[in-house]
Amino acid sequence: MVGGAVASNAAGAGDRFDGLVGRIDRLLAGPVPDRSSRPTVVVTEPPVLAATASPEATVRPTVGPVGASASGSPAASAVPTPIPTPLPPRVAVDVDILDDPEASFVHQATKDWCAVAGTQMVLAIHDRAPTSDDFQRELASRIGEWESYDDSHNGKWGPAAMALALEAYGVPGYEVRAYETRASALRDAARQVALTDAPAILLTWRGAHTWVMTGYRADADPVTFADATVSGAYILDPWYPSVSSIWGPSNPPGFFTGLEELEENYLRWKRPEGQYADRDERFIAVVPTIPRGG
Repeated sequence: MVGGAVASNAAGAGDRFDGLVGRIDRLLAGPVPDRSSRPTVVVTEPPVLAATASPEATVRPTVGPVGASASGSPAASAVPTPIPTPLPPRVAVDVDILDDPEASFVHQATKDWCAVAGTQMVLAIHDRAPTSDDFQRELASRIGEWESYDDSHNGKWGPAAMALALEAYGVPGYEVRAYETRASALRDAARQVALTDAPAILLTWRGAHTWVMTGYRADADPVTFADATVSGAYILDPWYPSVSSIWGPSNPPGFFTGLEELEENYLRWKRPEGQYADRDERFIAVVPTIPRGG
């Protein structure tokens, strides 16, 4: 399902040829397996941490003067009432888990391997894979282990296959999530990046492309504030330095991608090969749930 960008070529002849080759390969490989895969979790509201009292919160009595009750009899022990822990100040945050984005960057070896390269970058950030072309080819060759019709009707890499591949190489806990709004998707992805110190994957270009999100800027900490607004994200785009005839030039590794550019590229899922009940018209991300190294 998840292919790469479309490179400029003479009247699209190269794309048509590659498409024909892909269809022939699919026929030779047989039908896409109709088997269970990782589910897509539909998130109507982003998960947040409620501001509740901590176990060590200060307590205060709820009865009258010490030694006497309201009726004049000896007072029972004061009943402690937790004082909710106050929220920290609401301040803007700028987070990127990578000091050297170039060190983890991988360019997709073919126009269809954006999901492969994106998965490889996540593995590299987790110290589970090299950034070599040889490893990318190895990873791409294993799609038959993870493909399923509900994840990708045309047998290519879908977001569930990415999560399964990550687990196969020692990085469990990635979850495919679908959101009603872009703001919710970005806030939840940012929150999971902050909680786990691990990258998230955004399914851009209506689900046709893969961006790895390693950080973000927001007007407040999304872990603490449910209404934090994410104004942009730090992105590793496997298509760089290529140029798409549809989407234009890509940005270098670790480039801060502002909200305007996200609005142009991070779009609602809509695939030409058919319908996906839990994904259609929603924003899709593959997010970490287990801390890096944990």
